[in-house]
Amino acid sequence: MKYLTHIARLLVAATFIFSGFVKLIDPLGSAYKFQDYFAADVLNLEFLSPFALPFSILLILAEIMLGVTLLIGFKPKTTVWSLLVLTLVFLFLTWYSAYYDKVTDCGCFGDAVKLTPWETFYKNVILIGLIFLLLFTIKNIKPIFGKNVVKWISFAAFMVFLYIVYYVLTHLPLIDFRPYAIGKNIPEGMVIPEGAKPDVYEDTWIYKVNGEDKEYTTAEKPWEIEGATFVDRKTVLIEKGYEVPIHDFSMERDGVDFTEFLMQKEKLVLIIMHNLSKTETSLLPKIKEFSTKALQEGYDVYAMSSNKEADFIKLKEEYNLDFDALFCDDITLKTMIRANPGIITLDKGTITGKWNANDADKVEL
Repeated sequence: MKYLTHIARLLVAATFIFSGFVKLIDPLGSAYKFQDYFAADVLNLEFLSPFALPFSILLILAEIMLGVTLLIGFKPKTTVWSLLVLTLVFLFLTWYSAYYDKVTDCGCFGDAVKLTPWETFYKNVILIGLIFLLLFTIKNIKPIFGKNVVKWISFAAFMVFLYIVYYVLTHLPLIDFRPYAIGKNIPEGMVIPEGAKPDVYEDTWIYKVNGEDKEYTTAEKPWEIEGATFVDRKTVLIEKGYEVPIHDFSMERDGVDFTEFLMQKEKLVLIIMHNLSKTETSLLPKIKEFSTKALQEGYDVYAMSSNKEADFIKLKEEYNLDFDALFCDDITLKTMIRANPGIITLDKGTITGKWNANDADKVEL
């Protein structure tokens, strides 16, 4: 039984440490995911949306710290019971997402590993089973070092994790798993490769036959039934095919799409301000200084926002900005860079650099 305990301990600890780490380096991504859950059409807890970031940080720290304390054997009873409570919460959220098809990506492993809601749910079921095993054999969980040593290891780990959160929020995620990482080409990420598996749909046909509405499959060809009258058709996705890494990306202005034109530019700078009402305006003087330098260096400079052009013009006049704005979807912009404002440089559609506006004076042109 001791060997089973050790195996379960390692598996659970490794899962929580990995899951916590990939979210720790990108807490804004987790905050956006919580906003999805808080939305009116999911859990209807929109009043919690302003607290999504602190809530995500708290949960991330709890997740990774519980993995660490389980691994080193610090306060095993408290740790295992806390793991059970946390996993039960995750279990409910993933079941809700899967059953009601509300949030298609729970974000349990950040952007590093993508799982469907049902895959995540079953993963949590397995974790629950392993944690119950740990509860019944908790006496076998011993500290790997002395009690004082594991206590100080836990404290040191917590301080390191806190610093990482501060650093990535001030700058950018330490590792970028998204399709807009440095070195990625945006136009290439929008192309479906030859031979890629398409989505598979199933049609259900409703025809009125002998005065009664009946459902038929496509193979039954109800349109060939004599006297049958078409009523409706229902289409359901039964198997997801290949999905391009980059979608919903556009660069529009006044109804004109400049994407193809601008993706050919060798010197292009994008100032990402996904939501102007949430943009850190205190950083706009830095952006102004940087954009002036970039224009002098021969770069084309544009802001990208999901707001109306009139909203950007007010900001442009107030801060004497020397560039215009292009429209793009809010979710896409938040995926491109975890900063508001943030800076991206491109060469013929390939991302060559990304910076938080805090580091505008460090941008290499």
